[in-house]
Amino acid sequence: MWSVLSADFSSASFWVSVLQVIWINILLSGDNAVVIALACRGLPPRERLWGMIIGAGFASALLIVFTVVVAKLLTLPYLKLVGSIALVWIAIKLLAPQTHDEEDTPEAVEDLWRAVRIVVVADIVMSLDNVVAVAAVAQGKYVLLTLGLAVSIPMVIAGSAIILALLERFPILVWGGAAILGWVAGEIFASDPIILQLFSNFDPAHVDLAAEIVGVIVVCGSGYVWRRRHHVAMEKA
Repeated sequence: MWSVLSADFSSASFWVSVLQVIWINILLSGDNAVVIALACRGLPPRERLWGMIIGAGFASALLIVFTVVVAKLLTLPYLKLVGSIALVWIAIKLLAPQTHDEEDTPEAVEDLWRAVRIVVVADIVMSLDNVVAVAAVAQGKYVLLTLGLAVSIPMVIAGSAIILALLERFPILVWGGAAILGWVAGEIFASDPIILQLFSNFDPAHVDLAAEIVGVIVVCGSGYVWRRRHHVAMEKA
């Protein structure tokens, strides 16, 4: 049973475990930082920081809750299948043409919360496997888990800010970020129990690679078509 208040703060092992949770979350949050940067790049400058902070904060809070029940959830068929499809759609939407609204307008506020929703949903999907490692270190200590994730949030936000700056300077990297999300979606898709059973006669490494490549092609191809149609429509307008 998860313990909410029973934590020995004077124990060296407790703080070692906190550091382990922080380290694991940082190592596994590279793709999370990418999606935060992609989702917030179309916001006005003042809204970007809030988008990164609120999105990362909500995602981490839900991650804490999900860690409690993740062992059971990950055994359910179709969960990763649905999650991977959702992540593909999110990646395609992040490639869509961006509109830069003025600051402090209702449209800008709406875009902020739209970005937060994208960050939260994408982070949850991409964290389905991550929470297994975090839960193993936390060993049922709710306070330890909360403290470790809370400390790592600013580091994830800092990573998102760096990636966002690179996206602003080199817009072509947006395609690389979307490709990463497509790759992750393919990886999640291939690890669903239904897919593992369906392709049990094939080499799992080959199935993983095929799914990851297909994920990249679907995301980048759909994003290209979407942008092309938008460009044609703008020319006709």
